Formats: sequence, structure tokens, C-alpha cells
Amino acid sequence: MNILFIGDIFASGGRGIVAENLNRLIGEHKIDLAIANAENSAGGFGITPLIAEELLSMGLDVLTGGNHSFDKREIHDYYEHQARLLRPANYPADLPGSGIYTGTARNGVRYAVMNLQGRAHMANIDCPFRKADEVLASLDAAIKIRFVDFHAELTSEKVAMGWYLDGRATAMIGTHTHIPTADARVLPGGTAYQTDAGMTGPYESVIGIDRDTIIRRFLTGLTGRMEAARHGVELHGAVIHADEGTGKATGIERVWFTR
Repeated sequence: MNILFIGDIFASGGRGIVAENLNRLIGEHKIDLAIANAENSAGGFGITPLIAEELLSMGLDVLTGGNHSFDKREIHDYYEHQARLLRPANYPADLPGSGIYTGTARNGVRYAVMNLQGRAHMANIDCPFRKADEVLASLDAAIKIRFVDFHAELTSEKVAMGWYLDGRATAMIGTHTHIPTADARVLPGGTAYQTDAGMTGPYESVIGIDRDTIIRRFLTGLTGRMEAARHGVELHGAVIHADEGTGKATGIERVWFTR
């Protein structure tokens, strides 16, 4: 089966390029399961119920999150009503929402999507490695297709998680840094891996934000209102090919294009 993962959808530009191209991507790559990280889809910071429903209605099956998952107050109650919107599984258990979703893909194959967040230079939350063990152990053994979005700052933490999950997950794709990496490959145990899928949004920016604002911040040390940039919109992600019987990845290819 074929799995599409779209990296961090950023603001209206990111949503727009997904809306324009998702159906074509699904058709051309014969996609059975479409996943996207959407924690920056509302103006670059967080996600709203309306935007979540908009993205799901486009044909995305599951939306993952990260450190901006709870930025918008109105999203808190929504997590309890929309199981296909995830927040990191290693956040405190009493927060709304879940970090795992199980469903049935277009081809009738059952799957699980897990969302984890790193701890290096991030919030002091539960260990993502031990949480991965816990969640994987809780899954029905019959569910072979297991996708992990690891939302983390450090390359080393993401590489370590890839090796840690090798042979236990169909794919582990990193998000958060908004810069696509050129290391997409299948690890020896059969886990498709990429350190970061990159951002789906405006690249004439500093990781999505108006570049002049960020340059001024580096020059002066003063903070200012951060606005999403609008130009140079690109879509970045990956297509994972997997054996639905074993859950092992058989290939991974980067996908990207400009508006």
C-alpha cells in the first residue's frame, strides 16, 4: 500500500497548495492513506476546528500535531470530538485528545498513526521513546501498518528514534524544523525514515515567518509580532510504499513542488 505524508502545513499558503494538489497526489501515487502535520495551519501557530475540518474534507485521513497543538483555545474541546486530529502522545494524559489513531485505509487495510514530540530544546514532557514502547505494545497485533510522526527539534533525537523504532514501525518521519532533509531511506529492519519532511508553506521566509521580522530580531534582540510570509509556497512530503501483510516499508520517495 502507499502512504502519503505531508510536512508541516503552514498558514493559508500551505493550506492552499494542499487544496490545489492533494487529489492529484492521491491519484498519481495511488495513495491508500493520507496524513499531514497541521499544527501550524492557522496563521502559522496552532489549528482551529474550522481549519481541521477543512483539511479533513480535502481528503486527508489523519492530522498530526506538535508543540503548537494547543495554541488556539477553541481547539481544546474539539479534540474530544475529532479522533483524527492528534496531539503528541507523550503530553500529560489528562489533556484533551490522543496521540494515536487507528482506522481503515482506502484499500481496506487497518492502520495506526502515532504522534510523538521530542524533549531536547522542547517542553519537559514524558519520554517519547518509552511512550512509543507503551503505545506500540497496546496496539492490536493484527495492525501491521504503523506510521509515526516525531515532532522534534534535534536531528540527533530524530535519528535515534528512527533506529529505536526500526522494525517496529512502517515509517517514522520527522517534523518541526520546517527544512526538508535529503536522507529519506528504508532502514535495515524495514522502517521508512526521513529526519524532516519539511514545511508545506512559504519558503521566501524564515521557516514560514516574514523574513524581515526575524532578521530584525536577530540584529536587535527585540521581539515583534510574527506574521506568516506569503510567497514562495511549496509542498513537501513523502510517499511510503509498504507491504500490507508485514507492515514493512519497501520504499520511500520525497515529493515536493512549488505553486
